[in-house]
Amino acid sequence: MQSLLSYVRRAIDDFDMIRQDETVAVGVSGGKDSLTLLCVLHALSRFHPKNFKIKAILIDAGFEGADFSPVTKLCEELEVPLTVVPTDIKQIVFDYRKEKCPCSLCARMRRGAIHEAAKREGCTTIALGHHFDDAVETFMMNLINEGRLGCFKAKTYLDRQEVTVIRPLIYLPEKLITGFIRREEIEVCGKVCPEDGNTERERVKELIASLTENDKGLKGRIFGAIQRGGLI
Repeated sequence: MQSLLSYVRRAIDDFDMIRQDETVAVGVSGGKDSLTLLCVLHALSRFHPKNFKIKAILIDAGFEGADFSPVTKLCEELEVPLTVVPTDIKQIVFDYRKEKCPCSLCARMRRGAIHEAAKREGCTTIALGHHFDDAVETFMMNLINEGRLGCFKAKTYLDRQEVTVIRPLIYLPEKLITGFIRREEIEVCGKVCPEDGNTERERVKELIASLTENDKGLKGRIFGAIQRGGLI
């Protein structure tokens, strides 16, 4: 946990992510990234000078067979308030719209749902679980598929929604997240989306893995370029 805390605290301080005494909404999906974020922010909140608190928000997209009991259990153990927001996202994206490439619309609807839920809970800062590897993959996806240089920001103020989105795991490599989940024996939710494992992000992840087989420093250099270019 100590190494994870150092990565996350550095990101929070570098990007001035959290205001004094505020309550941060943590977006949790039940996957390893968001549950790691929840655990680390909970631990950090106990001694960070900003004296912040956290609440967890889970967007239920409406997939059959979804079991969020691991999230409920973890929040109870950490004594973190959890709000589950039921939605009809699955029905709209897959049944009504029948999207051939559903990920983009699903992500937009999830973002809208969590923005509104956070504000209802009195939170104007939302923490999401995107990490170091996600940033590299997003940059490569934009470069390969759209021919542009771009990446998500570590901290973004959305003026129309009047919320700030932060990504405290931005410096944290995925392998440390995987190790933390395994070491702490944290149960994650099973995957229920039919697109899991068949997304453009998965294909780019595989490409990067092949490129780094004989060049272990490649991801670090890409991330450095993202930083120097002011893209993050």
